[in-house]
Amino acid sequence: MSGDEDVSAGRLGHSARLDEVDRAIIAELLRDGRISVRALAERVHISRANAYARLTRLMDDGVITGFTAELAPQKAGLGTTAYVSVTIEQNTWRAVTARLRDIPYIEHFAMVGGDYDVLVLVRAPDNAALRHVVLERIQDIPGVRGTRTWLVFDEARGRGANWGASED
Repeated sequence: MSGDEDVSAGRLGHSARLDEVDRAIIAELLRDGRISVRALAERVHISRANAYARLTRLMDDGVITGFTAELAPQKAGLGTTAYVSVTIEQNTWRAVTARLRDIPYIEHFAMVGGDYDVLVLVRAPDNAALRHVVLERIQDIPGVRGTRTWLVFDEARGRGANWGASED
C-alpha cells in the first residue's frame, strides 16, 4: 500500500489520508505502545508539538482507537484457544452480535461471508470453560442455528500491514 492510499478510520463513510509521517508514527506505536511522545517525535523526526497534534488527529479520526497491552494468553491463564464458526438465521445478526459482546472469554468476532456467518475467537482457561461458552452461551443465543469449533494448537502473529516508509 502506498502512502497515497486511504486507510479506513473506522467510521462508516469516512477514511483518513495518512502521509509518511502518520505511517511512521503508527509503525512506532505498533512496535512500542508505551513510547513517550518525546521519544516518538525523535524517532519520526518531528517536533513534540507536531507529534501531539498528529496523535490527537489520528485518534479523533478513529485511525488510532486505543492503546493496550499484549498478553501471552497461556501465561495469563487462558490455556485453551478456539475459533468457533456460527451460522445464524437471516436478519438476526444485530441481536446475535449484541449478545456475543457480553460473553466472557470471547476475544474477537467478525461477520464473514461464505459457509458461516460469524467467526468467533475464544480464549478460555480450559476445555470445560470453552465447552460452556460454546454449548451453553453461544448456542443459547436466539437466532443461532449452529456452531463448529476448531481448537488452536499453536499460533503466531503475522507481519500485518507495512506501516514503515519502505515496502519489502
